[in-house]
Amino acid sequence: MLGFLTGGKVDHPMADIKKAREIVAELPSDPLKALGDIANWLESLCETREFKVDRLFENIDLLDGAAKNYQRKLAQDYFATARQQKFQENRLWTSSYAFWKGLSDAYLECVARYESSHTGGTAFRKNLPVIVARTLRALTLQLKWILVRYGPVDPRVWSDIGRLYQFAEAIGFSDSAIAIYPGTHGGGSVRQEFLKAVMLSVSSTDGLSPMRQEIAERTVAHFSPDFRISQQPGPGCGYCFDIAGGRPPFRVVGEKAMPQTARFFGAGDALARLRKVEATIRETGAIPSSVHLGGTYDNETVLPVLRHLISYWSDDAPARGAQRRPTATRMTVLHGMAEILQTLDPMHSDELDFSSGSSAESWIVENVSDGGYGAIIPAAKSDWVRVGALIGIKTEISQRWGIGIIRRVTRDEHQQRRVGVQVLSKVVFPVRVGKSGGVFAAAPATATDTALLLSPTPDSKGEVGVVMREGIFSTRDSYDMVVNNKPYLLMPSRLAEGGEDFDWAVFKVMQRSA
Repeated sequence: MLGFLTGGKVDHPMADIKKAREIVAELPSDPLKALGDIANWLESLCETREFKVDRLFENIDLLDGAAKNYQRKLAQDYFATARQQKFQENRLWTSSYAFWKGLSDAYLECVARYESSHTGGTAFRKNLPVIVARTLRALTLQLKWILVRYGPVDPRVWSDIGRLYQFAEAIGFSDSAIAIYPGTHGGGSVRQEFLKAVMLSVSSTDGLSPMRQEIAERTVAHFSPDFRISQQPGPGCGYCFDIAGGRPPFRVVGEKAMPQTARFFGAGDALARLRKVEATIRETGAIPSSVHLGGTYDNETVLPVLRHLISYWSDDAPARGAQRRPTATRMTVLHGMAEILQTLDPMHSDELDFSSGSSAESWIVENVSDGGYGAIIPAAKSDWVRVGALIGIKTEISQRWGIGIIRRVTRDEHQQRRVGVQVLSKVVFPVRVGKSGGVFAAAPATATDTALLLSPTPDSKGEVGVVMREGIFSTRDSYDMVVNNKPYLLMPSRLAEGGEDFDWAVFKVMQRSA
């Protein structure tokens, strides 16, 4: 502390700028190790009180720039694989989250030291908008990594976001255009970074898989220049955030008194732009080159995310599909297509089961609707649970297995998870399917795989839903299906949904002569 007061020598390896650059140059090539080292250096900088605030910022900036390629590589590795080994997933997540938390903590330390002493010289004061904007960006990415695991957001995150925006408003630079980072896409403002955080929060990402959450976050960033904020509610500002409250943003419903620190925000003109992009992709089959989503994705992956965001960015709250009714019961749950087929049709399973006992789980159903269930997952269970997972379901009063898809996952402060499950069918029927020669084939093809028929009766269009193993379905192929030793021809209508280990397809069905 004496050195901080008197300007004495700082006892830290990065006190000398030349040595600091050598440290950065010698970072390991492995992204996990390098990002871990950077997070440790950031922490040690914050703990060294002797640093003057301008030199502290200079070192943080150096480490921030060095981390860019490493954190980008880790994010790519994390989101590129839908289902990873638990150990590897945890390493990637922990390293990424720790970096963004360490970076935001370091920049916050700069702001705190400036607030406590108002020192640092003219050059440092010019950097204040950049520091605040970078801190907000790091907090937004910290928020993103929490949401990827469907976790509860630490109130500290909301307090820091609100306090920084208050600070920027009070000094008067919240709307100033600044170069937050070097490069083509490095410009912005504190206001824009603030809106990225709160708009991501209200985009209901607990209904998206991790990869689609990544696309949602990049979409939020791309459209952020057109987001709107106001001290009064109005069109395009259907959400509210109290910048002094330390609580998450919420949708404005009805008229009630709000504190002076309340800020109303929403998609503003970004909603019309987003709708236009969604329509363009549908009409042309291509994502416009002007839309930057941080990677290359196919239309089938992007379009559901855009439709999801359009729904939640609208001033009108999305309508609930069916009324929920409270209940208190249990249901038995199977995980994934292979386990469902093994349980429903063990004679046709492609795998030997070497497990001891059933791997089925028991979940607590807390509400039910015509379309599905809301359930609580027991603690320390189900590491596999994620949005988009196929599950087998059997309630206490049911004699038959049905199937559903997990549509929403949340995690509370006690790490207890709640899920929303869409039921595809309350009773499914194992059937045999195989690619056929079509309607003019002389005889049915030999059925080679087991699938799940969602209903024994075609609908008014003469169609049935079938859930197949992933990779079997093709819109170019017809299929023969055997039900109770009777052959049927399936002509593909559409793919309703593709999952990690299943394809939910709809077919026109007609009976064959044996």
